[in-house]
Amino acid sequence: MWWINVSLKLLLFHLVLDDSNGFIIPGAGGPGVESIRIRSALKCQLLGMSCARPTDFAFSFQGFCQRGGATDVHSDGWGLAFYDGDGLRQFHGTEAASESPIAQFLGTLQIQTLNMMAHVRYATQGEVHLANVHPFSRELWGINCSFCHNGDIPLFKNKRLPWIGNVEGEQIYLPVGDTDSEAMLCAVLNALRAKFKTAPPLPILHETLKALFKEIVDHSPDETILNCLFSCGPHTLFAYSWPGSRPGSSVWNGLHYTVREFPFGTCHLCDMDYQVDFSQVTSEEDRVAVIATKPLTTDEEWVEFERNELIMFDEGIPHRTAMELLDGEKLELTSEVIEEPSLDEDIRRYRFKKSFFIEGSGI
Repeated sequence: MWWINVSLKLLLFHLVLDDSNGFIIPGAGGPGVESIRIRSALKCQLLGMSCARPTDFAFSFQGFCQRGGATDVHSDGWGLAFYDGDGLRQFHGTEAASESPIAQFLGTLQIQTLNMMAHVRYATQGEVHLANVHPFSRELWGINCSFCHNGDIPLFKNKRLPWIGNVEGEQIYLPVGDTDSEAMLCAVLNALRAKFKTAPPLPILHETLKALFKEIVDHSPDETILNCLFSCGPHTLFAYSWPGSRPGSSVWNGLHYTVREFPFGTCHLCDMDYQVDFSQVTSEEDRVAVIATKPLTTDEEWVEFERNELIMFDEGIPHRTAMELLDGEKLELTSEVIEEPSLDEDIRRYRFKKSFFIEGSGI
């Protein structure tokens, strides 16, 4: 039996632990394959930006793409969505972002937008093909919506699309691929469309989304990891976090954000040797909120989301509660198709009381 012990020791000796807690076994992939990876508990990674004025995302996107196969193992696809006016431009690929010519090309362009999101995938549910690559997008109330997710959602692990929310309706939105992420987006949009025939004021939308996300989590709170970005048009970006680690893993899946504003300084990327002095390329009117799974830079103050926290970003400003949206007069979504009613009309229509926003009642 001594040779078994020796073989096990040699195997353990050749196990290489990479920076992301995933194991690589050199030479274990068979003839012509240098190594295989034992998938660990890592999830996908997210990037979002909300800007006060049209701003290019090249700096953050370049660093983020390195996590797609270079500095991290998220090599099962990448996606980018950003708004051009009310339109939504999207790019997707099934290759690693760090090796994608298209992703690298986009990172060199000074594309300006008010609202963007990007995603690098580490497949835990669904095959590696284009239909499963985030961000996913749909139309709602005449508005282009986009969504990407990091984590595990047990409620959407089977092929049946469950109904969520307290208003029954028709399942208009259906997933194309087989990820739990796209299924969640479709369920949320179905619930929103059933409850609101026209776009509700942002304070009501904020509270409704938070209630829907919490309902999804409550199905299996110990097993659910739900970090997501959800945009409603060029000005509104919601970010939600129910963080956690998969069983047997020390890898923490959460969400962080930072706000770049005047006076600007120099920022260094974590994942590549690149820095920018933003004081040389910005004005006092500029402000950018950057949301990421893990901090992208080494010299900025990054704030981690609290559990069950939903933040709406608008013009680079984080709004944590419905009251903050009311105080800041950020009340309505914009749509060229649907004329939204006033806040007072919606409060009457959906039977909300004024104490709803003061006492924090749920839906």
